[in-house]
Amino acid sequence: TRSLTITSLDQSMFEKAQGEKVTLPCTFELSEEDEGPLDIEWVLIPADNQKREQIIIMYAVDRVYNHYYAAMNGRMQFTNLDPRSGDGSLDILNLKAADTGTYQCKVKKAPGVQSKKIQLTVLVKPARTKCSIEGSQEIGKDVTLKCVSQEGSPLLSYDWRRVSGTRGLPAISMLNKNTGELLLKNASREHSGTYSCVASNRVGTDECFVELNVTPPVNTAGIIAGAIIGTLLGLSVLCSLIFCFCKKHREKKYEKEVHHDIREDVPPPKSRSSTARSYIGSNRSSLGSMSPSNMEGYTKTPYSQVPSEDFERAPSQNPAFAPPKVAAPNLSRMGAVPVMIPAQSKDGSIV
Repeated sequence: TRSLTITSLDQSMFEKAQGEKVTLPCTFELSEEDEGPLDIEWVLIPADNQKREQIIIMYAVDRVYNHYYAAMNGRMQFTNLDPRSGDGSLDILNLKAADTGTYQCKVKKAPGVQSKKIQLTVLVKPARTKCSIEGSQEIGKDVTLKCVSQEGSPLLSYDWRRVSGTRGLPAISMLNKNTGELLLKNASREHSGTYSCVASNRVGTDECFVELNVTPPVNTAGIIAGAIIGTLLGLSVLCSLIFCFCKKHREKKYEKEVHHDIREDVPPPKSRSSTARSYIGSNRSSLGSMSPSNMEGYTKTPYSQVPSEDFERAPSQNPAFAPPKVAAPNLSRMGAVPVMIPAQSKDGSIV
């Protein structure tokens, strides 16, 4: 007995890039013997055999049901709006890496039943490819140019080329297309320039650039000598600052100690009476030796002008003395001016 058959048997594997659209074909033909209702199902067969198949979309009783698989909600639909026409193909939009898997189309119309499996692989294009340089960029050194893509489905392949100067890679270079490393042995100035790395897989490519500048070796001896001299100069300046600080600190400490010693060693001031007596005694001795010939200088400075601060007393304490009865000598013959000579009382005071 003749029954329905699936006619789309030409392709069973698809490879698409992430973000693209894919159409999984499932066309069929009905026979006169197929009298039951038409039923079309698309299921996702998991890679793990322990897991159950997941219905993603279904057509039954003239109606479409597409809410079974939340991961593809809004991204899948039947290619033909009326699957009864013999086309039950499935469109999947905005593909994601998680959409990779085995899809099966089942067509039922009693008594006929047919199915077809299709393998879908969603690949990620290379993206965010970065170039870098490893090693010292000095003449005579080995330099490694590295290239790696942050995104991209395997198997990724890397290819280096020179975009400035001579286009070809140096003869001494060694390229590993699987790891993206380009080794330049015994680098020279001629190897300087701009290099490009192209990362690729079956669905796309991505490119990055790097600038190589091979220079003469650095004079490390001069750098070390300069560093040592700079360190010594810095230490000398630091020692000078510390010495000046300590010296200033000692001077301030010495001034404080000397000032403290002077205040402690100052003798108490003498009383006014003793000062006055010493002053009077000294004047008495000088007056006692005076002769008429050397009295002239004392006539100009009256005795009453002795400093008052040492003799000053309250008016009530000044004793009253009777004027002395001293016969004035006849100085007319001497040709001198009479002068009052102070006398000493019994209690030692001057009158």
